[in-house]
Amino acid sequence: MPQPMFKTDYASAADVAACRELLRGGSRSFYAASFLLPQRIRDPAIALYAFCRIADDAVDCAGNDPSAQARALDELHDRLDRVYDGRPSDAYTDRALTDVVESFAIPKALLEALLEGFEWDAQGRRFEDLSGVYDYSARVAGTVGAMMAALMGARTSQLVARACDLGVAMQLTNIARDVGEDARNGRLYLPMQWMREAGIDPEAWLASPVFNEALAGVIERLLRAADGLYVRSDVGIAGLPFGCRAGINAARYLYAEIGRQVERQGLDSVSRRAVVPGSRKVQLLAPILGTAVLSPRYVSAPPLEETRFLVDAVVYSGQRSQEGASTSRAGIGDRVIWVLELFEQLEERERALTNG
Repeated sequence: MPQPMFKTDYASAADVAACRELLRGGSRSFYAASFLLPQRIRDPAIALYAFCRIADDAVDCAGNDPSAQARALDELHDRLDRVYDGRPSDAYTDRALTDVVESFAIPKALLEALLEGFEWDAQGRRFEDLSGVYDYSARVAGTVGAMMAALMGARTSQLVARACDLGVAMQLTNIARDVGEDARNGRLYLPMQWMREAGIDPEAWLASPVFNEALAGVIERLLRAADGLYVRSDVGIAGLPFGCRAGINAARYLYAEIGRQVERQGLDSVSRRAVVPGSRKVQLLAPILGTAVLSPRYVSAPPLEETRFLVDAVVYSGQRSQEGASTSRAGIGDRVIWVLELFEQLEERERALTNG
């Protein structure tokens, strides 16, 4: 049995292997991608993924029963408390997570925020304005990017802020793509204020979701907001070591291209779902590699107010952790993992909501 590639005071080799099996069974794409990661961070990333996966599944299994949802979330918070107290429950995911949070100083605030995002999903929460959508996106996507940044020791405020920008941008793209699927599951993530400004009553539309020009305008506004955040994330990508840029650019451009595909389909994400053709992905190699060789530029941009708490948590924990400081000097492939994991987390949440 392969030995874990990180310090394991709580988890056995069998526990880490079980996390790998959970990944292989539930996420083939990330399982394959994990073999491209540096060995010293592959298993910690998988352990983080495993806990996030079982947490999401626990809430989903509660269905639409509010009391069952509340019990599932209470149990998850209790398990998280025990992880950070160094006395994990008798679950292989919890033992592995305890080793990761102690070895890499993963802030508890990040995992608490992720659980809060799961709770908002369970509640079917809707959002009045773009700031509310940012709040949600920070929890279900920005948290994952911030966790992976912390795992890599990428703890400067600029880098973590840009990781969160990219996470939120990806989630906005996800929302724009899945308007119809979400509506058919009784979910609405578009800013309701924007819908009313376009002459759409959110409640009436959700009861009978149809595509029209008014809705197209709302979806287009959301894609423009995502594009602005993709541009902000470029600043961080351009400042990474040369060997990191192409991999991160690939995730950034491929996911942003989903938005372009929505546009090519007339912004109709109600009656159809945008899928980027393989031929178009090949065409993106030129801009991906071309921007990777541009000279780095530094532009100071504050984090989104909605993600500031994530950035502060990672930066503060890094100041307290010597291990975090040493990890930041790791090899050129290390910082790619937070993008890979973020991409897969969004896909997993999408599949869970579709099947729920």
